[in-house]
Amino acid sequence: MMKDEKEVEMKRKGGKMGRAMTGVCPDCGTKMFRILPAQK
Repeated sequence: MMKDEKEVEMKRKGGKMGRAMTGVCPDCGTKMFRILPAQK
């Protein structure tokens, strides 16, 4: 799991916008990034 997670928008192929989560690893402090599925 992530600590201090925040949902962000990012550019995807074809100029569309996509969703992603960014946060920090609670164990080592490394920045994490996870792409989320498209909303239906």
